[in-house]
Amino acid sequence: MIEIQNLTKRYGGFLAVDDLSFSVAAGEVLGFLGPNGAGKSTTMKMIAGFLSPTSGSVKVAGFDIEQAPMQAKQALGYLPEGAPAYGEMTPNRFLNFIGDLRQMDASVKRSRIGTVIEQLGLQKVLEQPIETLSKGFKRRVGIAQAILHDPKVLILDEPTDGLDPNQKDEVRNLISGMAKDKLIIVSTHILEEVHAVCTRAIIIAGGKLLADETPEKLEARSRYHGAVSLRADNSEVVKAALEKLSGVLAVETGRDGSLTAIAKLGASIFTPINALIQSQNFVVHDLALERGRMDEVFRTITNFSGVTTAKSGARS
Repeated sequence: MIEIQNLTKRYGGFLAVDDLSFSVAAGEVLGFLGPNGAGKSTTMKMIAGFLSPTSGSVKVAGFDIEQAPMQAKQALGYLPEGAPAYGEMTPNRFLNFIGDLRQMDASVKRSRIGTVIEQLGLQKVLEQPIETLSKGFKRRVGIAQAILHDPKVLILDEPTDGLDPNQKDEVRNLISGMAKDKLIIVSTHILEEVHAVCTRAIIIAGGKLLADETPEKLEARSRYHGAVSLRADNSEVVKAALEKLSGVLAVETGRDGSLTAIAKLGASIFTPINALIQSQNFVVHDLALERGRMDEVFRTITNFSGVTTAKSGARS
């Protein structure tokens, strides 16, 4: 559904996007991750046809975004960063306006507007000027216009920005529900969003593609993959005992007093730790096996000096 080949964007002497190539299939939800200034928004603007590349190509649903822009954009819904809209319009008028721009049949437009209003919970603000809405409601109006024509490809730049936890959960459920028959790209700086909705994640920094994996494989690069976390009474005694186990590389103490036992590469430590707790009658709370920490992997990958270590999964 999306094919990107050698995509590059320069602003004078500044290289914003550097020779990106990847493809995305229907049914995938791709998390597009990177630090500020990594080139995420620039890439999404080029995919959506809002920005011309310096070189390279983008195809959406088989149509080149430069050579056949109208056909490509008919298959595409786009929520830009900041969810721009006409502030003097109400959400109702704005959605009707977008439907007319999309040349939607009147009955189809009416039905789809009703559907997206329900999905995004816009009933209470339908006749209120957009400029007076909260940031969260403005974001929801932006998502509504992006999905109004039921596109096959959906590009969402920070879709949950400004939403409260309940609203974030609603939007994530909406994205997951739409993913069955769509291709969705989600640019986000919220790493928990990768777990919540994404089947795949790409990490870029400095305009370069540094990682392309499932969230589970990315987490497996973490030094905390297979670690065991717990809270315990007499934590110093428990920590000393954990450090003596052969499969334990190190034991870290958190700010809240919790302990995290990090496994040596290839070691499985949950069962030995559980056996130790039972044999020593330690009083332990919240014993958990960690799958890895995405924030630590993200920091390692986007720090260029640590890319090799992150890819190899090496541990000292």
